[in-house]
Parts: sequence; structure tokens; C-alpha cells
Amino acid sequence: MNNEHHYQLHMQWTGNRGTGTSHYRDYDRNHTINFENKPELLCSADPTFRGDPTKYNPEELLLAALSGCHMMSFLHVCVNAGVVVTAYEDHATGTMVLNPDGSGHFTEVILNPIVTVAETSMLENLDALHHKSNQLCFIANSVNFPVRHNAKAQTA
Repeated sequence: MNNEHHYQLHMQWTGNRGTGTSHYRDYDRNHTINFENKPELLCSADPTFRGDPTKYNPEELLLAALSGCHMMSFLHVCVNAGVVVTAYEDHATGTMVLNPDGSGHFTEVILNPIVTVAETSMLENLDALHHKSNQLCFIANSVNFPVRHNAKAQTA
């Protein structure tokens, strides 16, 4: 198995109103992201930074990547542990702070998964499986802030 994986996208700014970046308020923050053979993502900046609130922003996409990666890791470790997951949802939250110089950074992400398993006996080790999933998650391993989980579980 190859240990190195590569990813590629095409991103294009679509926010030129005719005068480019002639002034802070003279351009839109809209852009498109394309991955080969996948639907186009319509993106913008966070509305706080003059972005279009109807489009995805980079901060939301980071949160989605962390939530999705944890779920994929969790489902994997559940299979290996003999735990049958029948439903999974997450209501993740992230906190970002702005610095006086205009930069910013995430201080934490909290994943709030609700997991449904097939049998009551499978509820017992779910916290440990979430912990292992967090250790395995490629995206969580790539960020410099804590990714916590506050999981809930139930049976079908």
C-alpha cells in the first residue's frame, strides 16, 4: 500500500465586480472549488468578512472535514471492534478567535456525535472507540488545536 496520498482541486475566485480588488468593499469573496468528477462547491468568506452567507466558507469546510473524518474513523474502529452502528449524526461546533492584526485561529472543535448501535451490549466501549477514532483521524492529526468529542449513544 502506498503511504503517500495526493489531493488536487481547482479553485477560482469569481468575485471580481469589474474593478478587482481596487477597494476592500469593491469585490465579492465568492469562489468555486472543483474536484474532478464531483459537484462544484460554491464558496465565499464568512459573512463577518463580507462573504455570502448562502455559500460555504473555509471555516465551515474545516469543521465539516473534522466531523466527517472522525465519523469515518469511528465507523472503521467499530467494525474492527464488532460494534454494529446503525445510525450516526453529529452537531459539531468550532471556535475561532481573531487577533488584533487581523489573523485568527481555531481554538477548539467539539464533535457531538449521536451514535445508534444494534445492541445494548455495544454501548459499553463507545467512549474508548471515539478516543481511538480521534487518534486515527487524518484531519484531527493535521490541526494544531484540540478536537474534543462529547458523544451520546443509543440503541436502535
